[in-house]
Amino acid sequence: MDEGRAAGQAGAAGALPVLLVIYPGFKAMEAVGPASVLAAANRHLESRGDPRRYAVTLAAPEAGPVPSEAGLALEAALPLPGDGDLDTVIVAGAADIEAALSAEPGLVEWCRRRAPQARRFAALCTGSFFLAAAGLLDRRRAATHWAHAALLERRFPRVRVDADAIFVQDGALWTSAGVTAAIDLALAFVEQDFGRDLALEVARDMVIYLKRPGGQSQFSAALTSQMTGSPGMRDLQAWIMANLARPLKLGDMAAQAGMSPRHVTRAFSAELGMTPTAYLELARSERAKALLLDTALPMKSVAFRAGFSSDAQMRKVFARRYALTPRAYRERFRTAGG
Repeated sequence: MDEGRAAGQAGAAGALPVLLVIYPGFKAMEAVGPASVLAAANRHLESRGDPRRYAVTLAAPEAGPVPSEAGLALEAALPLPGDGDLDTVIVAGAADIEAALSAEPGLVEWCRRRAPQARRFAALCTGSFFLAAAGLLDRRRAATHWAHAALLERRFPRVRVDADAIFVQDGALWTSAGVTAAIDLALAFVEQDFGRDLALEVARDMVIYLKRPGGQSQFSAALTSQMTGSPGMRDLQAWIMANLARPLKLGDMAAQAGMSPRHVTRAFSAELGMTPTAYLELARSERAKALLLDTALPMKSVAFRAGFSSDAQMRKVFARRYALTPRAYRERFRTAGG
């Protein structure tokens, strides 16, 4: 039996075969993160008495130890399978993607030939460059790390780059943002295969704060607050996050910071590139999205808990920010198993 069939026929025993593709210079976390998610899913399936399992195989242009950008090496069990069945394929990204593209033309050609034969074919972070170089992303939406989005657009102008998305699914092709977004994408695979409840169990098991859907931004209110240099501005952001349900006004935020409204607006904008009022709306929108996905609360209750004055105001904000109504957001990103 050739290597391709060996990789594909793992499904014969009730497993879901996953081929995780690495190459010299790959990002270690983008291989280990998804593999850890799928291993955790296997443990939860076993505890449920469900016989199905993910069967993860590491492959590379050449079998054997493959060095990562972190100085750690992983053992590729087999070379890239030339034929045979493929179910799920995940290609890791590289820190120096231009060097990787130059060094691995065979991987580009393999993607071009084999991606259409897989049920799901994913490229993590800068791994999207391999799909783009293979012509697979022409006229398709794709995600990548925000720092590489401009390069992806410049090198492959036919790709519709979404520089903000955590991950994007366009047909059978999946692409993700950087590093930890690979975990979000792997959780999305678990949700697609086994339902939202199992995906959330895995997220809790891995102490992941929130399983982010693909429609969420790479930039969040919580992440923005971590990037703030001034302790006073960080304290104000933490206070805003803790008081979202209150009818906060600019004057309330200024009083909390011990500044005039004009001064706090200037200081906040200098630190974060947005006004306190804009930050408040962003935080409320994110709270609403989490409630829409993780609860069955009616729209008025979601709006109230997120601090919007009404469900009509929440609809207006969602239409402007996401070009979706809150109800459509829930239907698009929450599966029936939720």
